[in-house]
Amino acid sequence: MEIDDLDDEELAFSRNYFLAKELGGSKKKSSRKLADIDVVDEQELRAAAAKIEPKHEKEIAALIASYKSLYSKWEFELRCGFGLLMYGFGSKKALIEDFASTALTDYSVIVINGYLQSVNIKQVIVAIAEVLSDQLKSRVRNASGSTSKVHHPFTSRSMDDLFSFLNGSNEEDKDCFVCVVIHNIDGAGLRDSETQEYLARVAACSHVRIIASIDHVNAPLLWDKKMVHTQFNWLWYHVPTFASYKVEGMFFPLILAHGGTAQSAKTATIVLQSLTPNAQSVFKVLIEHQLSHPDEEGMPINNLYAISRERFLVSSQVTLNSHLTEFKDHELVKTRRHSDGQDCLYIPLPSEALEKLLMELG
Repeated sequence: MEIDDLDDEELAFSRNYFLAKELGGSKKKSSRKLADIDVVDEQELRAAAAKIEPKHEKEIAALIASYKSLYSKWEFELRCGFGLLMYGFGSKKALIEDFASTALTDYSVIVINGYLQSVNIKQVIVAIAEVLSDQLKSRVRNASGSTSKVHHPFTSRSMDDLFSFLNGSNEEDKDCFVCVVIHNIDGAGLRDSETQEYLARVAACSHVRIIASIDHVNAPLLWDKKMVHTQFNWLWYHVPTFASYKVEGMFFPLILAHGGTAQSAKTATIVLQSLTPNAQSVFKVLIEHQLSHPDEEGMPINNLYAISRERFLVSSQVTLNSHLTEFKDHELVKTRRHSDGQDCLYIPLPSEALEKLLMELG
């Protein structure tokens, strides 16, 4: 009797599985298209946003004043070897820079704007090393009246040599450090894992202290346990300022505005996110072909099927056709006739937008 019950359960499970697959395959397709996104001119939108009157100014001023009362505590924690991580709604840029200009006047300060689209981490580390070198030379000059020996340019040194210098073991210089302010350490220019690992190694150096801000809700996922507690050694401070992200936002296209290449890639990404991972991967094949063959009229469907089949993105021509139907319904892909009579697929976006889109899709 028990065996029969088990067989019935397995049969019911199998039936429900195939029923779910059938229902999942027959569900309605999304009807969203690029043309359906109602956008306005970017300059017009920014001008309208600039006219928004600030609210609760007295309450916000009192809130900022309460943060300023913590400046001496923050400085002490930096001297103790901790890093400061500011989070909360609103731009922290003005608050952190006020802290640096008010409480850190006895130290050298370097500012990194992580909200920029690209940041050269090697140049950042070289700049930190050069500032620290000048600071140590000044200390030696004041103590002995003589100048220290000439060092090789930091730009020609390896990353390991730079980290060794920043992590100097001289006990006499242990209280000599450079404060590195990083606005949006979770920003687009610093978000990749390699850059975060380098920043963690910088933070772990004895001659460096980090003051950083984050705004993305998933920013803590950038770091593992070792990076948080051993290298960055964060002290977390919830400091909502409710200030506008005016400066940070200048370097990003507005979602509700059309602003050329960057915005074209952004709106296409929004539509692609509603599709399946395999559909996105097939679309990436099209992007890669169009970027590597800019003078061609498009990618023949047979070629797309062959590559997609090799990469196990589709199992049959029918599957590929369903993806292409999705692309055409969303106006992501168009068809035109090749000179030899074949139908070719092309993406109606410029090369710059395709490169940005490829980066967005990872």
